[in-house]
Parts: sequence; C-alpha cells; structure tokens
Amino acid sequence: MPYTITILGSGTSTGVPQIGCGCEVCTSADPRDKRLRASALVTTPRGNRFLIDCGPDFRQQILLQGAPHLDGLLITHSHYDHVGGIDDLRPYCHPVSFPVWCEPNVARDLRNRVPYCFAKHLYPGVPTFNIHELTTLDPFEINGDVIVPLRVMHARLPIIGFRFGPLAYVTDCKEMPAETVEALRGVDTLVINALRIQEHMSHMNLRQALDVIKQTGPRRALLTHLSHDMGRHADVSATLPQGVEIAYDGQTVDVPSAP
Repeated sequence: MPYTITILGSGTSTGVPQIGCGCEVCTSADPRDKRLRASALVTTPRGNRFLIDCGPDFRQQILLQGAPHLDGLLITHSHYDHVGGIDDLRPYCHPVSFPVWCEPNVARDLRNRVPYCFAKHLYPGVPTFNIHELTTLDPFEINGDVIVPLRVMHARLPIIGFRFGPLAYVTDCKEMPAETVEALRGVDTLVINALRIQEHMSHMNLRQALDVIKQTGPRRALLTHLSHDMGRHADVSATLPQGVEIAYDGQTVDVPSAP
C-alpha cells in the first residue's frame, strides 16, 4: 500500500477566486483554478490518516472527502488560514479529545484563540484537543508512523513542514535552511508552496520553489499555496519542468512507500 496525499486546498490566505476580483484567474471556468485555503490529508501504508492544517475551509473540504476517520492534526503554524477551521473538528473530538501536534507557540495561540475548548468547566459539545507540543525538531511517532518535522522560515517566523517517509509537505516557506534541504534529499514526492510569479516578502515565488526542487531532487513535485497572481493552471503548467506540476483541490497522489 502506498502513501497517499490529497490536496484539500491549494490556495493562499484569500483563496481563489479572491473576493471582488475579476481577473482571468478568478473568473476562470477551469475547476483547477478554484482554490480553497491550503491543507492536505496524508494516508500512510499503516492506514493512519493525518490532517495537515485546518483552515477556515475545513468543513467544506472534509465533507467533499466523505468525512473520513482522522488520526490527528499536524499544524505548520498558527496563521488564520491554517487554523481557522479548528472548531469544525468537533465531530472528531468525541468520545475522546482529538490529538494535535504543533510547536509550543502554536499551542499557546490555540488556547488563546479558542479558550472555550480548554476551559476548566467545558460547555457540553465543545471540541476538545489533546495537544502534543513538538519541543524539538526530532522525528516523532504516531501509531507506528515516524514523522520528521522540518524547519522553514515564513519571513521571520520559524514554522514547520513535515516528512512522511518518501513524502514531504512544506507550505508558507520563504527561506529553507541548509539542514532542511538536506533532510528533503531522497524524497519521492514534495509538495511545496509557490505563491506567485513575482517576489514576495514571506513566501517563495515560482522561481524560488523551483530552485528548492532542483536542490532536493524529488521524482515528483506539486506546487501549492497559490494566489491568483500565479496565473491560470493550464497556462502555468505548460511552462514547468518535467516532474513539476501545479496542485489542485481534490487531487490525490499515490507515493510509493519503497523505491
């Protein structure tokens, strides 16, 4: 059984179409140009299923997948477009609290953002979470699956990506430390952010993402966290190197678990 990754959302914080915009991307009839906020679902050969980030479109995204069982949530960072849907996890929080893995600063932000989920006296039916703080970037294990957290920089904010054996997911990266580049070498499939064509202060643009792909050498790479400024899916796809593609919402990719 291979690893699989399903792209729940491939858009940036505004989504595509962007509210009030009439550009050729936002008005495109191609369903691949409709982009919900960035999130993904990873299924491992052991049958574990992990949600990466839980943005404000989570309810819509998970219903489109048939609301499958989830074994936990991995959070890259606490910006709203990556955690804004956390209250919608409540069906997964009973009869036991739903497990979440994140860095301490993210855990702190969640407790401040949804304090009713962590109150001493809980209102009946509220979502509750069992938070596991990643205090180092060492590999950790969930239900027999080893996951490697990866340090990347979102402008000046340290955040994390994740590697699951032959599969890695990195979003909101602007700068990638040399040790993370090294940790990604040998990966079969890399999902990585590429906001737009032009330079951006806190996200890699297309050229920068392609540079990282060239350095790490995956067999296959998917570009995600895209804004409308990237251009239409069909137009950009025609310009990409072999093995690199534009991700789209609902796309499921099988990743071989062994060479």
